[in-house]
Amino acid sequence: MQETHNQEKDKFEQYLDEMISKIQVCQQNKNLQSCSSCELYINCELRLDYVKSVYNSMSKGETGGFEF
Repeated sequence: MQETHNQEKDKFEQYLDEMISKIQVCQQNKNLQSCSSCELYINCELRLDYVKSVYNSMSKGETGGFEF
């Protein structure tokens, strides 16, 4: 029997989840499957915030490299 661990998400993971939801809503509103298909792709503030949230969730707000 496998033990299940319910770890609470930290603030970086919670923010990432929020950003994922916002990105998905935006894509649905524009009827797109991906941000790369959007005409605002390069200068989109929402996408830039999403990318930052991914980085912060991986680095936990610390600067420097990642450990995989």
